[in-house]
Amino acid sequence: MTLAIFDLDNTLLAGDSDHAWGQFLVEEDIVDAELYRQANDRFYQDYLNGELDIMRYLGFALEPLARHDLDQLLALRERFIEHKIRPMLQPKAFELLDRHRSQGHTLMIITATNRFVTEPVAGLLGIGHLIATDPEMVNGQYTGRVAGTPSFRDGKVSRLQEWLQSSGESLDGAWFYSDSHNDAPLLRQVTHPVAVDPDPTLAALAAAEGWDIISLRD
Repeated sequence: MTLAIFDLDNTLLAGDSDHAWGQFLVEEDIVDAELYRQANDRFYQDYLNGELDIMRYLGFALEPLARHDLDQLLALRERFIEHKIRPMLQPKAFELLDRHRSQGHTLMIITATNRFVTEPVAGLLGIGHLIATDPEMVNGQYTGRVAGTPSFRDGKVSRLQEWLQSSGESLDGAWFYSDSHNDAPLLRQVTHPVAVDPDPTLAALAAAEGWDIISLRD
């Protein structure tokens, strides 16, 4: 089995689902608008700068899940997918996924964004394997804490290795597509690393390493 692995935000999507979820919560008056917007934007800039404290960020990002019951959250998420995610879908991303499917490759998304946000996005893209940061749930209620290792930077490598061991698969011939220099640890693990509409740091790294650079933007 050959794996074709994809980052999600700003790679398959023309935008960041995690940041967009925060914006959506502000628009829906679920959180304090000014304070939440400022914090959401600050954490996103830290991510772009390669300076994100992932556990501090997740404490912020998962807290709204803990304050609402699951039925309310699912209704919110359905509106979020329609209004925020569908406009981020890219025809060229679907074409890329279809090329890998036609070669018999197994498709996977690996993302730092939490599973509550990303699971339906993977469904829209027709991708059955998803490694995402898992929010802790107890008795049907999110706690606001993380379950296990966040799939961020080196955490993506360790989470993928756990999946490979449990599935009996390997990275032989694997592909990984990403836009972000934060994914350099995993890009270095695969046979075919590909920079997709890369940030400046990743663009420089890809050029130095001789990695393919592509665009999925129209």
